[in-house]
Amino acid sequence: MGKARKVAYFYDPEIGNYHYSNQHPMKPHRIKMTHALILHYGLYNDLECFRPIPAEKKDLLKFHSSDYLNFLQTVTTENQDDFEEEMQSFLGGEDCPVFNNMYQYCQKYAGASIAGAVKLNQSANDIVINWSGGLHHAKKSEASGFCYVNDIVLAILELLKYHNRVLYVDIDIHHGDGVEEAFLTTNRVMTVSFHKYGDNFFPGTGDLDSIGKREGKYYAMNVPLKDGIDDQSYAALFKPVMSKLIEVYQPQAVVFQSGADSLAGDKLGAFNLSMRGHADCLNFIKSFGLPMLVLGGGGYRISNVSRCWAYETGVILGKDKEMEDELPPHAYTNNYGPDFRLHIPVRTGKENLNSPERIAKLRNELLQNISRMEAAPSVAFHERAPDLMTEEDLQSNQLEAEESVNRLQAAHWQLPRDSKESVPAGKADRADLVIRAPTGRADRAGPAYGVSPGQAERANLASGGPPERAGVPFRTSAERAQKGETSYGLQDASAYAQAARQDLDSSRSNQAAAGQEEVRVPRALAKDTWAATHDSVQPSLNVNQQSLQPSGALVSPRIQESSSLMKDFEPGVNPKP
Repeated sequence: MGKARKVAYFYDPEIGNYHYSNQHPMKPHRIKMTHALILHYGLYNDLECFRPIPAEKKDLLKFHSSDYLNFLQTVTTENQDDFEEEMQSFLGGEDCPVFNNMYQYCQKYAGASIAGAVKLNQSANDIVINWSGGLHHAKKSEASGFCYVNDIVLAILELLKYHNRVLYVDIDIHHGDGVEEAFLTTNRVMTVSFHKYGDNFFPGTGDLDSIGKREGKYYAMNVPLKDGIDDQSYAALFKPVMSKLIEVYQPQAVVFQSGADSLAGDKLGAFNLSMRGHADCLNFIKSFGLPMLVLGGGGYRISNVSRCWAYETGVILGKDKEMEDELPPHAYTNNYGPDFRLHIPVRTGKENLNSPERIAKLRNELLQNISRMEAAPSVAFHERAPDLMTEEDLQSNQLEAEESVNRLQAAHWQLPRDSKESVPAGKADRADLVIRAPTGRADRAGPAYGVSPGQAERANLASGGPPERAGVPFRTSAERAQKGETSYGLQDASAYAQAARQDLDSSRSNQAAAGQEEVRVPRALAKDTWAATHDSVQPSLNVNQQSLQPSGALVSPRIQESSSLMKDFEPGVNPKP
C-alpha cells in the first residue's frame, strides 16, 4: 500500500445558511448536511480542516468583469427593482435570483476553491476538498444556472502559476460550459465534461464536435449522454477515455467537479448512477496520484447530495469501507428517511437510452480526438518568485490542526465511529469544526507567482472582445428565453414549481424557511441608483490575458488566522435557511 495522501478540507460554518428562495431548487444547506455526516462518521480525524477567508474583489476580477461584480455587490432584495437593465443583462431570469447576502455567499465558496489551489501549489496537501464550490456555469459577465461566480476558473488560474497543464473533469449532469468557454483557446487547460445533451436540456451546449479553438483545439472534450445511463455504461466510457487522455496530456494537476445531480433520483437529473458508480469516477482519477482539487456542483435532492459527498470524502481518504451503511444519529437524521442508510437503491425506473453500440461508437470517437492532440504540450521556461510560505509554516499549520481536533475529541463532541451512543444533548451539531492557519501566517499563505507575458501569449488566452471572434456561440439567459429554450433543466414553469414543491417537502430542515418572504421576481423599473462609473459590459468567452501576468497575483492570503472555531446549535432544531 502506498503512502497515505494528505487531504485538506475547506468549510465555512455559515455557507449552509444562505438561501436562494423557498421555491428554488438550489439549497446551500446541503453543504451543512454533508459536513455533519463527515463529522459523525469520524472522517475529520484524517482531514486537515480549514475555514477560508472570503475571496476579495481583486481576486474575482481575475476572471469576472468589474461591471458584473459591482452589480453583485450593489443589488439587494430591497433595491433590485431599480436595476431593470442590469438584472436582464447580468442575471437574465429566475434561475439566478437576488437573495440576501448573495455577494458574500459567492466570496465564501470562491475563496475556498482559491485557497484549495494555493494549498496544492504549496505542496502542503495532495488533495483538497471544497464541497461548496464547483459552480461551473457562471460566465465572465453573467450569472447562469444557479452560478454567480465561477470558482473553478479562478482556482485553475491559481493552479496555472505552478502547473504547466491542468486537467478539469466534470461529471455534473449539466455541461460545464462556463469553464470550457473560459479556457477554450488554450492548451494549458484540458476541459472534459460528461453530461446529458439534447432535448433542450440546459445549457444546450457540449456536443461531441465542441473541441476547442485555435491553440485549444482538441483540448476541450465533451461526452454527450442520453437519459438513463447506468454505472456500467458510464464506466465503459469514463475509464478508457480518461486513462488514455491522462497518458497523452500528462496533466500536472486535476480539478474534479463532482456534481451530484448525475445521481439517480435527482430532481433535475435524468441518469441512473448509483452513489458507488458516481464515486468510482472520482476514485479512478484519484488513482493517478496527481495533485487534486475536488469540488461540489449540482445536486437537488439534498439528502442524496449530502450522502454522496460524505461518502466521496471517505473514498478520497480510503475510509469508505469503514463507513457503516446505517447512518450515524445526528441532528439531520430525519432527513434521510425512510431508509436512513448511506447507500440507497436506484429506483428511478428510467430506461437507459445509451445502447452498448452508442457507447462504443462514442468511446472510439473520443479516443480518436485524443490521438490528434499534441502530447504534453510544452510551456516556455520562466522565472518564479521565491516561496511566500516556508516548510516550517506548513508544519506549524498541520500541528495546530491536530491539536484542535484533539481538543474536539477530548470534549466528546464527536460520535465515536464504533459507538451507537447518542451525542450529548446540546452538542450534537457542534459540527462546524474549522481549523485555521496559525496567527501571523495568513498573510503568507497565498503565492504571488505569475506567468511571463510571452508564456501568456503562447497560451493564447483571449483578453476579451466580441464573443463571435472566439468562434463559438454565446447566448445569455435572456436570449435563450427569447428563443423558447428551457432554463436550468426545467421544461416549463409548471415543472419548475413542481420541483420546488418536491424540494420543500423532501427536507424537514427547510420547513422553517416556509414562512419567510420569498425573493421577488425582477420587474422593469428605473435604474437611478446604479453606480455612475462602471466599465462597458462585453461578454467574453475567455479569461483575460492579464490574469496570467506576473504583476497580478490571483490571490492574497486564503487561509484565515486564529484557533479552531466551534459553532453551537441545538440538535434536532431546524437551522434557519
